Amino acid sequence: MLDTMISTQASPQTLDARIPPGPIEQKWDRARFDMKLVSRANRRKYRVIVVGTGLAGAAAAATLGEQGYQVDGFSFHDSPRRAHSIAAQGGINAAKNYRNDGDSIYRLFYDTIKGGDFRAREANAYRLAQLSVEIIDQCVAQGVPFAREYGGLLDTRSFGGVQVERTFYARGQTGQQLLLGAYQALERQISAGSVKMHTRSEMLDLVVIDGKARGIIVRNLVTGAITPHAADVVVLATGGYANVYYLSTNAKASNVTAIWRAHRRGALFGNPCFTQIHPTCIPVTGEHQSKLTLMSESLRNDGRVWVPVKKGDTRPPGAISDAERDYYLERRYPSFGNLVPRDVASRAAKEVCDAGRGVGPGGYGVYLDFRDAINRMGRDAVQEKYGNLFEIYERITGENAYDVPMRIYPAVHYTMGGLWVDYQLMSTIPGLFVGGEANFSDQGANRLGASALMQGLADGYFILPATVPNYLASSRFDPVNTAHPAFREVEDEVRRRTEALLATKGKRTVDSFHRELGRLMWDECGMARSESGLRKALARIPELREEFRTDVRVPGDDGGLNQSLEKAGRVADFLELAELMCTDALHRSESCGGHFRVESQTPDGEAMRNDEEFSYAAAWEWTGPDNAPVLHKEPLTFDYVHPTQRSYK
Repeated sequence: MLDTMISTQASPQTLDARIPPGPIEQKWDRARFDMKLVSRANRRKYRVIVVGTGLAGAAAAATLGEQGYQVDGFSFHDSPRRAHSIAAQGGINAAKNYRNDGDSIYRLFYDTIKGGDFRAREANAYRLAQLSVEIIDQCVAQGVPFAREYGGLLDTRSFGGVQVERTFYARGQTGQQLLLGAYQALERQISAGSVKMHTRSEMLDLVVIDGKARGIIVRNLVTGAITPHAADVVVLATGGYANVYYLSTNAKASNVTAIWRAHRRGALFGNPCFTQIHPTCIPVTGEHQSKLTLMSESLRNDGRVWVPVKKGDTRPPGAISDAERDYYLERRYPSFGNLVPRDVASRAAKEVCDAGRGVGPGGYGVYLDFRDAINRMGRDAVQEKYGNLFEIYERITGENAYDVPMRIYPAVHYTMGGLWVDYQLMSTIPGLFVGGEANFSDQGANRLGASALMQGLADGYFILPATVPNYLASSRFDPVNTAHPAFREVEDEVRRRTEALLATKGKRTVDSFHRELGRLMWDECGMARSESGLRKALARIPELREEFRTDVRVPGDDGGLNQSLEKAGRVADFLELAELMCTDALHRSESCGGHFRVESQTPDGEAMRNDEEFSYAAAWEWTGPDNAPVLHKEPLTFDYVHPTQRSYK
């Protein structure tokens, strides 16, 4: 039974998110005013570690450096510009209402709460919407080349889950252009000496002294050197953990190690089972494919999704007449059509493919067709908006999407779960802050398209630069450096883990374990989850973890560049995370957003929540490698947007 999987060794707690009182539109302003400040002369006395240099990390490091703090930035890439944020192609939301189509901060807040299926904090979602308007101004000032209309005004387009056009974009390169803006701000601080950048360095553990986060242990990925670094605050902005599924849209290096090692040191993990399936990915083509490629959701703005009406219809798409096509999203959801939220669109695609109406090899695909858009707008206009995305598609598939429809299928994309944080983005370890996708805070059970970039920049440019100083000014710090015994103790643990991986000398490759884990997670904890499937996964994962411990083979040594060793450490963490994800998914016996339990659905196949029992954020405590986790809860209250059955019809 599930009860045996949840530890009773520690007493479950009701978590306090420290949400400020007052009307929701005043909470953030009031919180900022009440926060303590650090004078300019004293800021240079404090050192802040920022791990990760994507949008959240680069923005936070640059802004804290500009304020005058000593910042150490860490990235496992050879340059901050390599961060996975570049892959967010389609756009960034902001409630500017340039289109005068009824948008507002409150509507963006409402769409975020509804899109997340009422499993996000109202206060966080409102703050995100509130800060969205400042993000655009910040990025324009940095020179981000957003698309503009003929008259020079910033252009916008629609994204899934909304009925207004609030998504600002730079063709299909929005994430890359925003990251370049943050990178320029970061490089300015590196040049000024306020930020010291440590590239090709991977965080392998967190150092906690007297209950506070005081540093990290890192491995130089080129030399193999393991070194300690001390600070007064640690900020983790290391992205999501979708690569637990092996095949995902994430960069191959994206992993869970930084936040998982912090979790093992006492940081609670929030809603680990909340993962997002993106409906607009290029289908899998082979058994040994290493990753999947995302085609931007912006394509659903003008493309139409369809499958043949008849099962097993293998004719070329051009030979199938309109009467023989099922534009199933437009049929099922007339109000939103092709722009329903990602979780809804993904499940609908799976349903038609499972019914035998999928297209392409194996029937795992649906058409995304631009024929009508080209006829309406002209090919040149379509090329201007989406040209680079069409180029990417053609390079991968060899097909010209101007002439034949794209083939797409859902794939794992984003993780709404992450380390639990309060309103100030601090974890349950004092001094450990978490930004962007690495935390669980803003999106609920499903993220609206174009909101990932928004959260990363809101956290990095505006929230952490206010909340980190408040912590510094409110806390007492004893002098700590890397000579402290705690650093040696944690460093020794890191070395022992590394030595154990190298000493196993088994027969199976790291990739073979990762691939098996990924298939198991996709089958049993992917788009659809059932009690029997989750119990099957929970029986197999510990066995797979033990096989990994005794039979993995990691070639080479720890004396220098060893990518197999890097990968082995990350897969070891995925093997532990996967069990927690399945435990969380089994415990949450409701459907909400991207978490779809087949036992909990409406008669027409939509997600059916259970607000009486599950209107809370689940936060799990690590109790040891062989012990069951402890569940803590943060109750979710809704004073402004009252939970209803989601409908996009």
